[in-house]
Amino acid sequence: MFEDLGLPESAERLVKSEIAARISSIIERRGLTQVQAAKILAVDQADVSDLVRGKLAGFSTDRLFRFLNALGQDVDIVMPRRLHARRAGHLRVVDEHREAAAGGSRGRS
Repeated sequence: MFEDLGLPESAERLVKSEIAARISSIIERRGLTQVQAAKILAVDQADVSDLVRGKLAGFSTDRLFRFLNALGQDVDIVMPRRLHARRAGHLRVVDEHREAAAGGSRGRS
């Protein structure tokens, strides 16, 4: 999506937005207020507001990973072995919870 718009660092923006969506989903599913979520994430309520609204300029992927950990989520970084790669690698978020709910193996190749 971001790449289609010609935005710089489109892959990273997409990854950050997918991670933020997962964090927002967890906050909503748990019925947390932004103040409660802020306490768990050790940030201000304004940061939580920015996060759930998709304003991600102040959030690194590392910081978003730490938020997932604070919410009790494991983060696995998988680097499959690619022999004789002829193109640059790519970034991708695979949400196993979303895949399980959909009953498929979306995102796996």
